Amino acid sequence: MTSSYQTARQRLDALLSRPGRVILGLVGAPGGGKSTLAARLAADYAEHAIVVPMDGFHLANCELKRLDRAGRKGAPDTFDTAGFTSLLDRIRHQQSDIVYAPLFAREIEEPIAGAIPVLPDRKLIIVEGNYLLCDGPWSDVRRYLDESWFVATDEALRNQWLEARHVHFGRTPEEARHWIAVTDAPNARIILQTRDKADWQYVPETVTL
Repeated sequence: MTSSYQTARQRLDALLSRPGRVILGLVGAPGGGKSTLAARLAADYAEHAIVVPMDGFHLANCELKRLDRAGRKGAPDTFDTAGFTSLLDRIRHQQSDIVYAPLFAREIEEPIAGAIPVLPDRKLIIVEGNYLLCDGPWSDVRRYLDESWFVATDEALRNQWLEARHVHFGRTPEEARHWIAVTDAPNARIILQTRDKADWQYVPETVTL
């Protein structure tokens, strides 16, 4: 039986047979394994690939506080959507230049500008994030993706992984479960509504947190 990951490799090989740069979008609900899949693909295609996470466009905590959105961090309106779309445009059209992307540091819960260099020789750009297939302010993102994959993970298992991640980065189990219930779960419902817009659905075999 062909595993989801083997199928992913086959699909990616077909994409990479095309001329020019390839932008692959990995979409899914929080804690579902997008980052793990992105890292695995980047390692297997190390000569060609770089990962650009949407999370680098989290608004800073001070701005979330000013907007009274700190308690909803991770919701669609807590990101610099226009900045993210602008970055994708540069990655698509400025292929002879280094384009710098931001990184989200979970240790400090803040984005770090200019942390990811997208070098001219990177043919495969793996963009991973929650809202790549959403409408509204996010709708322009889709036109930059050559293909989109929805990382489809069982909800109970995804919440188990998500709780473990929250605890790993400093929350108590009780705090983690509360955050999942009031913030992650509503966001997940928004994201799951975009599932059928993806070109393909990837089912993770395992996830390492």
